[in-house]
Amino acid sequence: MNYLPEFQSTATTLFSAYTSVAATMMLLLSITNELIPPPLKSHISTFIHSLFPPLSTHLTIIVDELSGMSRNQVYAAAETYLATKINPNAERLRVSKNPRHKSINVGIDKNDDVFDSFKDVLLTWKLVSFKPQGGNSEKKFFELSFDKKFKETVINEYLPFVIEKAKTIKECDRVVKLYTTGCTIYDSFDDEEGEGGGGGLWGYVNLDHSATFDTLAMEFEMKRSIIDDLDRFVRRREYYKKVGKAWKRGYLLYGPPGTGKSSLIAAMANYLKFDVYDLELSGIYSDSELRSILVSTTNRSIIVIEDIDCSVEMQDRDYGDEGSNTKLTLSGLLNFIDGLWSSCGDERIIIFTTNHKDKIDPALLRPGRMDMHIHMSYCTNNSFKILAYNYLGINEHPRLFGEIEGLIEDSKVTPAEIAEELMRSEEPDVALEGVVNLLKRKRIELDEAVKDVEESPIKHEEADGVLHVEENGYGWTSSSARKD
Repeated sequence: MNYLPEFQSTATTLFSAYTSVAATMMLLLSITNELIPPPLKSHISTFIHSLFPPLSTHLTIIVDELSGMSRNQVYAAAETYLATKINPNAERLRVSKNPRHKSINVGIDKNDDVFDSFKDVLLTWKLVSFKPQGGNSEKKFFELSFDKKFKETVINEYLPFVIEKAKTIKECDRVVKLYTTGCTIYDSFDDEEGEGGGGGLWGYVNLDHSATFDTLAMEFEMKRSIIDDLDRFVRRREYYKKVGKAWKRGYLLYGPPGTGKSSLIAAMANYLKFDVYDLELSGIYSDSELRSILVSTTNRSIIVIEDIDCSVEMQDRDYGDEGSNTKLTLSGLLNFIDGLWSSCGDERIIIFTTNHKDKIDPALLRPGRMDMHIHMSYCTNNSFKILAYNYLGINEHPRLFGEIEGLIEDSKVTPAEIAEELMRSEEPDVALEGVVNLLKRKRIELDEAVKDVEESPIKHEEADGVLHVEENGYGWTSSSARKD
């Protein structure tokens, strides 16, 4: 059957109708332009657009600087994150610097566009800033524009990504602080984010210690074990919450003086970007004072109690009448570690140091209080090579490295003693000769100390006793203890 004549007739009819409507619209437009005043025309046009808004494919999200009286977390994160997305050809930038950051902060200027992409979504950020009429303070907000079909992706995935990314950026640029009681260089409220704790109980200075795990004079396997333990600790927030345990970790560093305990603490702080609280128990005289000081520390921090073997000797100090709560006790310290940790913050590390592990009360040593015991040993060949690279920038020496390797293992020398010799000269030959002479002297001292112990009359007189020979970091000491 031939439908062509019918189709042609329909097309002709439609075209005729379209022509008629177009002519009518042109006539109405002409009448409108001639008879309706311009102001009324504008109102009519606005009314028609409100009834039939144009279809837009874009959505704009407003991110205000303030959320109530507090700073909007999304705004702060966007401000940090967008600094990494600024066009290198930008003609205007804003810069700032504060004590908590290592580098100068760079930001975008108002009304500048910054472009980003996330999972094939193209996004445009713009900083808008103006002063409201009659107001004194400037109002700032970000406009974030994108295709509206990606609304769920942007809100549920992109913005959380920006917040986490900004957190990582800030942590990398953050200056680690060393807190101590009685320090007046900065008080605890100098933080830009108001994170300082303690109501004046703690003051701080920037921790400028350069120690890292790369520069630490320690065996690789031990360093790897410590790093793995720290990484496991910081990523297990939900695990600690699930099992109902306080998010804390305890370490005991023990070994002779000069073996790098302080350097390890600094390396841990620099690695985690945790502030350090140096707690001196000798200046604390009651359990209540200890609790007040410890509770005022902040999250993501390391609390250090050095020479705990000496500190616990003060556990029975009493400066008032019996029952007056003016007594510092070991049980008070233990109660804080076990009981108050969960109520005073998250992600805390407590480190005890000692030169004599055997002098520590066993109650402090159990897991949950000191979870990892780290023996800080004398200098080994591997740790010496790390020190040689740190101080002299060398990895090998054709003559002296071999001689040092033959002497160092049995010389009982500390990394601090080796470092002192290496600092005496920037000439590798001179500095390494000094190390060789040091090791020879230490070997002689060690041999003489062992000989004195073996020939000591105490050994024969105390036939029913036990002879103890102890490494003390400088040589050997001996003591006897009679069996009961």
